[in-house]
Amino acid sequence: MSDPTETNGTAGAGEAAEPAPPAGGGAGERRVRVVLVDDHRMFRTGVQAEIGQTAETGVEVVGEAADVDQAVTVITATRPEVVLLDVHLPGGGGVEVLRRCAPLMSDSERPVRFLALSVSDAAEDVIGVIRGGARGYVTKTITGTDLVDSVFRVQEGDAVFSPRLAGFVLDAFASTDAPPVDEDLDRLTQREREVLRLIARGYAYKEVAKQLYISVKTVESHVSAVLRKLQLSNRHELTRWATARRLV
Repeated sequence: MSDPTETNGTAGAGEAAEPAPPAGGGAGERRVRVVLVDDHRMFRTGVQAEIGQTAETGVEVVGEAADVDQAVTVITATRPEVVLLDVHLPGGGGVEVLRRCAPLMSDSERPVRFLALSVSDAAEDVIGVIRGGARGYVTKTITGTDLVDSVFRVQEGDAVFSPRLAGFVLDAFASTDAPPVDEDLDRLTQREREVLRLIARGYAYKEVAKQLYISVKTVESHVSAVLRKLQLSNRHELTRWATARRLV
């Protein structure tokens, strides 16, 4: 797992910047304080380089984190306006960050708003973080210019989605005829869902362990729990189950 970095005054998990009111000047007077949460250090560095030139973009990256615990620590300490949040993180995923930061999201005076930024475009991922309180969801194919615009829109309270993903949210929440979440899927923990998705995509147990920073034995335990909860017999049935629900 990559350690949080400190770049151009950016705070990592061990040393968070003191909260400060948004500064004026530059970028048409717009300014927004942002925390980057992603377990890939190179991706965080790339986003920082793309949008973090404050004088030009108005975006000030005040902290970074690589897993759930680090994210909660940095977000609580820096109180950014917007958090760019990856969905799949060591320690429980983006949904766990949202759960633990719920009091910050509900602060009427200084709300912290979340925008999911993920490589995944799976409906279950989108719906999960929106249910958790995120204001939007964009994929990592987004351009730097569009990402800056999305961050400011979320800061202002708008909901922002990559075009194809908005349909998932409408399908899940607009209908009163069907439950918004699969009841079988709801039996699984966040970690079990992560393991399920990787196994269904054909990853070997060792590859899953490497992806999630857990042991092979722990992967085996999660797979057994998933099979038991879903009443499936083997990974082939699990793959068919996941594919039918568009989780892979």
